[in-house]
Amino acid sequence: MRLDKYLKVSRIIKRRTIAKEVADNQRIYVNERVAKSSTVLKIGDLISIHFGNKIVTIKVLELQLSTRKEDAKNMFEIVEEKRL
Repeated sequence: MRLDKYLKVSRIIKRRTIAKEVADNQRIYVNERVAKSSTVLKIGDLISIHFGNKIVTIKVLELQLSTRKEDAKNMFEIVEEKRL
């Protein structure tokens, strides 16, 4: 699954276009490498996202094409949250 679609479906970022912009500005890393919005994710990948003054590291647990709001929480696990 593409990175931008995963971020939208899992509701980490609300819109796919915003997820694409964030990735294109080199603020997302997958397995410690700069990721593009088209990066293909696998279960177990670690995603680090730079949100303003904090960095959130997330582990991919599930890949689903669509999900309900309640089930979106099961798609990822927050591994670390750092303030800058």
